[in-house]
Amino acid sequence: MTVARSERLLTLLQVLRRYRRPVSGATLAAETGVSLRTLYRDIASLQAQGAGIEGEAGLGYVLKPGFMLPPMMFSEEEIEALVLGSRWVATSADPRLAAGAIDALAKIAAVLPPELKRDLDGSTLLVAAPRRDAEEADLGSLRKAIRAEQMLEFGYRDREGAETRRVVWPFALGFFENVRVLVAWCELRKDFRHFRTDRMTSVTVTGQRYPQRRHALLSRWRSSQGIVP
Repeated sequence: MTVARSERLLTLLQVLRRYRRPVSGATLAAETGVSLRTLYRDIASLQAQGAGIEGEAGLGYVLKPGFMLPPMMFSEEEIEALVLGSRWVATSADPRLAAGAIDALAKIAAVLPPELKRDLDGSTLLVAAPRRDAEEADLGSLRKAIRAEQMLEFGYRDREGAETRRVVWPFALGFFENVRVLVAWCELRKDFRHFRTDRMTSVTVTGQRYPQRRHALLSRWRSSQGIVP
């Protein structure tokens, strides 16, 4: 199978993943830029390789829920995106998340065909380590509290250095060039607040679950910020 055909089949699988209901062969052919005859051959080829594609000509096709793309099927742009993203996380996140990025990239490299592994190892996309102020907050603990939907208690210094004690419901953590920002519902302010992690002190994970789901909080926060999901 040529690289060009491999990429074409990967594109077809990715297009199918966008649809939850059967989609016509004509639509798939138009989106992937091939003839209808070639589209039918590609569908048959993928089915023969074990892809969970159901349907037939005239009725439409759908990818079975839960079907995972083989990890070795990446385009050159996807390889570069993985390398660049992993390198950014390795230089910008906390040590545990940085190690996770490096390990994940190593696992991907282990299953890539030789020509794509060379692209991954030889990527020339570089990331510079940012400069940040020292911080007391353990980002690993913050991420764990978000996953477990547990309240945090900490001191928070404003721009003038005045400190208040906060109890919050954390649900997101933003990584920016020079700062990291915890997004949470603040019990003191009765509203959503953004907390720079370099201004947080004496952070305690209370072990107490907050009364709402983090996905609901995230949705409400996005609406309050005018962010379209």
